[in-house]
Amino acid sequence: MILAAMALSGTGAFAQAAAPAAPEPDYTLSYNVGAVTDYRYRGISQSRLKPAIQGGIDFSHKSGFYLGTWLSSIKWIKDAGGDASVEWDIYGGYKGTAGPIGYDVGVLRYQYPSANLAVSPNTTEVYIAGTYGPATLKYSHSLTDTFGFFDSKGSYYIDGSATFDLGSGWSVVPHVGYQKIKNTSAASYTDYSITLGKDFGNGISATAAVVATDADDTMYFTPSGKFTGRTGLVLGVKYSF
Repeated sequence: MILAAMALSGTGAFAQAAAPAAPEPDYTLSYNVGAVTDYRYRGISQSRLKPAIQGGIDFSHKSGFYLGTWLSSIKWIKDAGGDASVEWDIYGGYKGTAGPIGYDVGVLRYQYPSANLAVSPNTTEVYIAGTYGPATLKYSHSLTDTFGFFDSKGSYYIDGSATFDLGSGWSVVPHVGYQKIKNTSAASYTDYSITLGKDFGNGISATAAVVATDADDTMYFTPSGKFTGRTGLVLGVKYSF
């Protein structure tokens, strides 16, 4: 956009154009750190219904290619008799558009260093997502056993969500998903959530989410017997830079 400025001098008027906009960078590198009152993944607590600290790094190329890594403190591996206290995710993919549809295809590896469980919880999934307007539909398919369930290769998770901008940095995101655990039907379940978000600017954001599932409480529980898929309020804060 050209802005014209007029000034008067002893010899007349002149116009001055603004400097052209900076070109789009070839890539961006961003970082984030945060904390939540309970780390819920697909509706199930990964942190024994306790707080967790989290952080990640994301690389994004202007072509649509991206790579990233993310970590969170967890407790469920130790509850299952293993040693890992960290979940380490590594992912990469490609984002683009086809007419009014935005798409995202990629692969995600969930790694639990030193887990030492009878069935490895380390899981690899491929995923594809499509976005139209505020709504996104995503399908994730496991190429390995899924989160320590025996003979569960080929499990999948399908979920839908929508992001509604309320203005002034506020947003609301309803979500529903279905986790299928192959060959262990009792472990399959549906999860639901609705999240209220606030972007405060300067990289600071916060969320408040109500999360629930219809999971079997005999499959998902803490050592003290608490149901890890129970309805709960989860608060979070994140700083991105």
